[in-house]
Amino acid sequence: MLRRFWLFFAQAVTVLLALMFIVATLKPQWLQRQGTFGKQLAEPIVALQEVAPSIGSRPAQSSYADGAQKAMPAVVNVFSSKDGTLPPDPRAKDPLFRYFFGDKNKRKGDETPASNLGSGVIVSSEGYILTNQHVVDGADQIEVALADGRTSSAKVIGVDPETDLAVLKINMTNLPTITLGRMDQTRVGDVVLAIGNPFGVGQTVTMGIVSALGRNHLGINTFENFIQTDAAINPGNSGGALVDVNGNLLGINTAIYSRSGGSLGIGFAIPVSTARSVLESIITTGTVTRGWIGVEPQDVTPEIAESFGLEQKSGAIVAGVLQGGPADKAGIKPGDILISINDDTITDTTRLLNVVAQIKPGTSVKVHLMRKSKELDLSVVIGKRPMQPKQPQPPDDDNGGGDQSDE
Repeated sequence: MLRRFWLFFAQAVTVLLALMFIVATLKPQWLQRQGTFGKQLAEPIVALQEVAPSIGSRPAQSSYADGAQKAMPAVVNVFSSKDGTLPPDPRAKDPLFRYFFGDKNKRKGDETPASNLGSGVIVSSEGYILTNQHVVDGADQIEVALADGRTSSAKVIGVDPETDLAVLKINMTNLPTITLGRMDQTRVGDVVLAIGNPFGVGQTVTMGIVSALGRNHLGINTFENFIQTDAAINPGNSGGALVDVNGNLLGINTAIYSRSGGSLGIGFAIPVSTARSVLESIITTGTVTRGWIGVEPQDVTPEIAESFGLEQKSGAIVAGVLQGGPADKAGIKPGDILISINDDTITDTTRLLNVVAQIKPGTSVKVHLMRKSKELDLSVVIGKRPMQPKQPQPPDDDNGGGDQSDE
């Protein structure tokens, strides 16, 4: 009897030790208790979140070569030139004349034609290229150099100064094209690659992250919804590609903020969603058609709200109404605060500008506004936005400047 008892005891201990070994191997946290079995886990001093061991030990990606190699063939160098307008001075080649008078009287026609350097992205096998408007502005000749060494003259299909985009076309076969990415899946912190031809040194890839989305109020373009990135963007990168780690196009590199003319880690790219819309509109109609209501808006700031005794702390206050314009016909008056258009909330003038621009001319919309502390709904028929004056050119090719136009 005693022998049977000790045999049963030895088997139980063996099973218990085996179970403890399995738990210690697979679920060690179960054994992280104070004291002996049966006592509760130690209570933390403050509530904390701790990463799981499997996530914390995940190795970082060591190379972005696959994404770069996928996108690089579709990124081209764009060379544009503008010839002089005056005939050459016949005396300029006389050594004696130049000895006495130097080059101060050198005429514009004797100078090398003004040239501009930028980048572009082939988005269609039919030869359509997206680039910046300021890269090709006023150019008499445009030449495109592909990554494989081929070159071709390019034709301007159309430009959109209000977003600083231009569409070019080349007639070549077997063209590499880029794959368009999705902005709705892009997040702050995503790794991105900027591809272009900075300072004319040749095709270059730089790496960074998405620093911010939806940047506006920069004074670069009329319509601003920029991707901000710290990937190095320099003069010559204009019109080049901002791609994700898989080589899909996320934006067209456009501008930098810099006091020196070089990259300081604040660069801006036009989102691919905007670029695609402009591209399709230009190819279809030769221009970009946007909605317009004919008002001069101003942001409702806390200071303005306090000075006018307004309860509404956000929106766009109407400073002026164009006589005979859509807003005037609908009964909108100076001093009205625009709160929403259909279901889109208006938080400031930039939001108003973008919302109205996306509505097809001729469409009737409901404008919710506040007039003298009373809410009011008006029906406005959207008009066609008139051609705006040319935007100022960003200095040093990539430093932004410009004004927002009246909505």
